[in-house]
Amino acid sequence: MAGRIPEEFINEVRSNVNIVDIISQYVSLEKKGKDYIGLCPFHQEKTPSFTVNEEKQFFKCFGCGKGGNVFKFLMYKDNLTFPESVERVAEFAHIAMPQGYGNNDGSKMNPLMRMHKDAAEFYHRVLLTTKAGERGMQYAQKRQLDQKVLDHFNIGYAPKEDNVLITYLRGKGYQDDELQKSGLFVESKDGRLFDRFRDRLMFPLDNENGRTIGFSGRRISDDKTEAKYMNSPETSIFTKSKVLFHFAEAKKAARSEQHLILYEGYMDVIAAYKAGISSGIASMGTSLTDDQIYLLRRVTTNIIINYDGDPPGIHAEERAARMFNKAGNFNLGIVVLPDNLDPDEYVKKYGAEKYQNEVNGAKTPTEFFLERLAKKYNLNNDREKITYLDEAVKEIAQVRNPVERDMYIEQLARNAQVSSASLKANLARELRRNNRAKSHMRQQSNYSAPTPSTDEMQPSFESAETATIQQTAGQRHPRQVRLLYLFIHSQQAQKYLQEGNFHFPDKDFEELAQLWIKYKETHDNPQIDGFLDFIPEQLQGIIVDAEMANMPKDFTIQEINEYVQSLQKRNIYSRLNELNSQLQDAMRKQDRDECLRLTQKIIELKRVLG
Repeated sequence: MAGRIPEEFINEVRSNVNIVDIISQYVSLEKKGKDYIGLCPFHQEKTPSFTVNEEKQFFKCFGCGKGGNVFKFLMYKDNLTFPESVERVAEFAHIAMPQGYGNNDGSKMNPLMRMHKDAAEFYHRVLLTTKAGERGMQYAQKRQLDQKVLDHFNIGYAPKEDNVLITYLRGKGYQDDELQKSGLFVESKDGRLFDRFRDRLMFPLDNENGRTIGFSGRRISDDKTEAKYMNSPETSIFTKSKVLFHFAEAKKAARSEQHLILYEGYMDVIAAYKAGISSGIASMGTSLTDDQIYLLRRVTTNIIINYDGDPPGIHAEERAARMFNKAGNFNLGIVVLPDNLDPDEYVKKYGAEKYQNEVNGAKTPTEFFLERLAKKYNLNNDREKITYLDEAVKEIAQVRNPVERDMYIEQLARNAQVSSASLKANLARELRRNNRAKSHMRQQSNYSAPTPSTDEMQPSFESAETATIQQTAGQRHPRQVRLLYLFIHSQQAQKYLQEGNFHFPDKDFEELAQLWIKYKETHDNPQIDGFLDFIPEQLQGIIVDAEMANMPKDFTIQEINEYVQSLQKRNIYSRLNELNSQLQDAMRKQDRDECLRLTQKIIELKRVLG
């Protein structure tokens, strides 16, 4: 940025956006009264504690304590500086940055992200415009990847030579120590760097903000000694377990399509896109993780799983469905394609319309599990049939909704040709057993905290939920927060406190009061959201706490007097404790003059208290 952005421009940008619209791109928000709530994007939680106040244009997480205005949100979420966040919001509002300001060249971007952006553009350009890319283009056309698909996914081609990308990036000024950390290159024994990806169709892997942080290269040769897919190694910007392919674009589409669809591979996401589905995502060639589930949960609870239709794919769907059910509060659908087909193969064989019908007809997890269970037993054998029914009832007992449980019991009774009454009796027994087990676990947890197993030590939603929550300024200093709120929002209250020569006991509150006076003197139309950008970052939390507390603006002088007297008494008690400590020290040293002086001060303060 060239110097400081004019304050008038910052105010214009802030006033032309709605914080709810910005945050909704990262968090699925639900309106509750005057506020919007959702799962915090800054820490993992099961119960939403992240709140956005549309009227005041502030956000606050009552779990981790982070809060602020729209600029602060982007600074936290995307690790931006204040000027960068202003530019991002201005871009959202379609407001051009003032002449001489802006960061369109990406010079402030994380060097590794900037390098990956340059690499993605390079690979894409090689594929589309160079003779070296013709081999990659022939493969792309063979896989029915048209220009629209190549552009949407920014697909590129890494040539066969082992020094093409490194030569290009060195020419752009990148140093070898940066190149070495990028994961884009491999190092020989003598320390030389070579292109990691060669003769591969390149799929950029983006973070949730759409910035490229890694690549997956698809082998296009017939050499089966080489891996079909090669992913970037993990780096400071790329962690496979926390990334989902196409997530940045899919979460935009989720608003209109009302769900996200989870696939096994990149080509499945692309096949779905060609079939008119833009909400497809895929994990990075690994099993689904808790971190990825949390990413999805912040965007929508409506998830459809569509892995490959072969046995390994169906087994992976079962594992994923169990993970979503354990996380809780998901509206899950499961698609199992016929003939062992994966989505890419299905679309090519049957077309986009039939595939859309498969998605629309997604099964519930319980339907899916019951069908899987039925295939494990010979239902013509009474002994196996009884075992199957017992297992099926146990599965249905996991369902929280009693109406849904009843529906599955009736279906199971019809299919197995047994009475629903007998199955309901078994279900009631299973529910009682589950409740006893849960009650026993609660009692055990009250007595002791057992050493966690290896599995329990993995990242989970529960661990974040029980994390220590720091007290906010409002919780630590409720009287001062109330007085500061009145000092800012009421000219009468401010004048009364100043005439009474009142000073806030806490230095941060006193500094804020003085900053507000200065802000009012230098601004024609002082607003609290503008004041937040005017004050030091370490003080902003106090203002956010006061604003998000939904305090009444009306007050009485008696209320102010009660708060002031209470704070003054607190100061006197604090001073008495100090003097008593000093008196004990003087008595130990047998300093009679100091003892007399301190005793007199203590008596004077006690007289003030009455």
